[in-house]
Amino acid sequence: MPVSVIRAKGQVTIPQDVREAAHLKEGDPVEIEITADGILLRPQKLIDASQAWFWTREWQQGEREASEDITAGRVTTFGSAAAFLESLDD
Repeated sequence: MPVSVIRAKGQVTIPQDVREAAHLKEGDPVEIEITADGILLRPQKLIDASQAWFWTREWQQGEREASEDITAGRVTTFGSAAAFLESLDD
């Protein structure tokens, strides 16, 4: 297990293999929390405000359900937009 040293101003170097595994880059925000087991560092990736809707819990649940439906074959494919629109009338 890698060991780091606390430097001036409380700075700690996160080992390269850990940074790579967590997809951390210089300047990324990290949430720090004291837990019963020690100190937890949680990466906080910033999301463009115009894309935030996609990352809501509800939208992500819908994405998982859609992926499950596709995998299970519970989808209908249409050859054209007209065929799709006709199916709405049925």
